[in-house]
Amino acid sequence: MSSANIDPRRKMALATGEVRTKISMTLERSLGLFGVIVICLSSMLGTGLFVLPAFVGEIAGNGIWLAYLLAASVVLPAALSKSELASAMPSSGGSYVYLERTFGRLFGTISGLGLWASAMLKSAVALIGFSAYMYVITTYFSINIQLTVISLSALVLITILNILGMKKIKSFQYPILGVTLALLMLVCIIQLFDPSTDLSRPFSDTLSTLKNEPLKIGEATAFVFVAYAGVTKVAAIGGEVKNPGRNLPVGIMLSLLISTALYVFVTFMIGATIPGEWWYGSDGKIREDSIYIFVEAVAGPTVGLIIAIMAILTIISMALAGILAASRFIFAMGKDHLLPQNLAEVHPKYETPFWPIVITSVAMGICILFLPVKDVAKLASGFKIMIFVFINACVMVLRSSSQEHDWYLPEYRSHFYPWIQWWGIIGGIYLLVIMGDKAVIGGGSAIILGLILYYGYGKSHDDKRKTPFQSFSEKMFGPVKIEEKRRRAAFHAADVGEKNKLNLQEFKIAVRALDFMLTSKDLEEIFHTIDLDKSGFIDENEFLEEIEKIAEEE
Repeated sequence: MSSANIDPRRKMALATGEVRTKISMTLERSLGLFGVIVICLSSMLGTGLFVLPAFVGEIAGNGIWLAYLLAASVVLPAALSKSELASAMPSSGGSYVYLERTFGRLFGTISGLGLWASAMLKSAVALIGFSAYMYVITTYFSINIQLTVISLSALVLITILNILGMKKIKSFQYPILGVTLALLMLVCIIQLFDPSTDLSRPFSDTLSTLKNEPLKIGEATAFVFVAYAGVTKVAAIGGEVKNPGRNLPVGIMLSLLISTALYVFVTFMIGATIPGEWWYGSDGKIREDSIYIFVEAVAGPTVGLIIAIMAILTIISMALAGILAASRFIFAMGKDHLLPQNLAEVHPKYETPFWPIVITSVAMGICILFLPVKDVAKLASGFKIMIFVFINACVMVLRSSSQEHDWYLPEYRSHFYPWIQWWGIIGGIYLLVIMGDKAVIGGGSAIILGLILYYGYGKSHDDKRKTPFQSFSEKMFGPVKIEEKRRRAAFHAADVGEKNKLNLQEFKIAVRALDFMLTSKDLEEIFHTIDLDKSGFIDENEFLEEIEKIAEEE
């Protein structure tokens, strides 16, 4: 039925339905540059600053600050690459979107599922990770609260905030992050000028470790790498960022700079303030309340109590940002039909992906109750490093195939290309080697589950488009085949009568189409040499063999 014969009211209804469908799959752009920075920092500073330092201390002593600095140098390439990718594809889904558009639906399914699991597990770990700080509070007030109840209550709170939307999230995160960092910086600066502070201790201890056990610093660097994973997590909500071509790249790079400065400065000050192996408790076990140990030693138990409370709120804020990012991976996969499409619909009132948020939260609750989350999350960390390696590869592939895929038009282009990307790939692979079996198990699990999901559901919705990676592979690894196709195409284009042979004039046209610098006389001599039976024609094989000889001579 032609459109002219459709009833006007039916045409209006169809158009209205299309508009509603588009609106139902669109998120409001309400996040500015400051909000991007807050989301990034909130995604990192929870466990990265309040929990990890003691574990790193056990590995590298007071070389903690150097481990954070080296880890940042490996994260920098991914931050630059992701800034470029985000400015070209500012949509919800972040790394999943970049990998799916570059490598195809199968790789997109594997990466999307792995990214969702990684972000979800990290958030679950965060809600369990404040146990040491909760112990400080319960001990101070002589009360007894079951940790699981607190963790699940926090999960319900951050789920509601995620459903209510970005404005509610910002109103929760901004004051928590601001007060926590202000208090911590004040303590550090005051202690910096205290006569008891030994600023040489972190340097001397680090030099000793580098001299005697240099691999310990490498191991510590691999361990703290995950502390920076959140620096690019905001790209997952690119569809909710205002002016994403500017705010995403600037926000990501500023967040990396701020977080690196915080990690290095705070851990350096801890080492300069507290002598000995401060990361061990009286029972010989590692203490997970690193910042409380520092603040309590400097400012007393009351200020330590305040920082413990703020630590809990900051870690909850990290889990909140984790659900925010994880749910967008499911949302983006729903939009691409790799998951049921109703997962790509947003709540009509709050304009948030309701079902992806609920699914992520339920999965977190199950993990908190039944799984050894910390052990499983370590496996997810290996997958995260793999993703960072592929993010750097994405930029190299997309730039190399931009002529064939002219939709790739980033507003921001990574500095130091391609050397910075190569450093990110090599550094990431080195960290994976250090991680050993955990990285292999984590990546392997994501691949197996992704294959099951793709072949069980997503493949039936695959559009079979030619990906930038295929174009890149043909250019890099199949130049002989590509050139052969080009020569065959020139032969058949010149074969006017489709007789599968060329006369002299057609031969000249075909050769000139291949850009060989030969005169008309040269071409006549070559043609008559090939035409052994003097029929006045040459076939395709004769043409290809002679063109190969001409190419070798040139």
